[in-house]
Amino acid sequence: MAAVNQDFKTNVDNACRAGEEFSKVFYETFDKRRHVLNKLYLDTANLVWNGNVVKGPQEITKFHDNLPHSEHKLFTLDCQPLPDEATQGQATVLVTTSGTVKFEGNNTMKFTQNFTLTNQGNVWKVASDCFRCQEE
Repeated sequence: MAAVNQDFKTNVDNACRAGEEFSKVFYETFDKRRHVLNKLYLDTANLVWNGNVVKGPQEITKFHDNLPHSEHKLFTLDCQPLPDEATQGQATVLVTTSGTVKFEGNNTMKFTQNFTLTNQGNVWKVASDCFRCQEE
């Protein structure tokens, strides 16, 4: 039983490390180099932005490109590995973030964002991205 608990703890630690590294890269890229953001998404990725569905990296890129310049600040980050039984053995991490975002010409807003990341050749890629502004 102790080995199982240690394996799970190792998986959680690895997921947290991956999620932290990914989040840093994602928000820095979103705010400063949005034109290369699509490289962080799988070819089959989808984005749900405030309830609006966008499918595929090209459409996601077009969507992001139409947003005003932004500045994100993260306040919380939580990561957990998804069980092998749910992902057919594919290393997959759920990343949940929250913070504030300021889009040029708009007030600062609170947001939450959830990513499902999958490991592709030792690189974490977005399989699913769900963003929601938190209305006051």
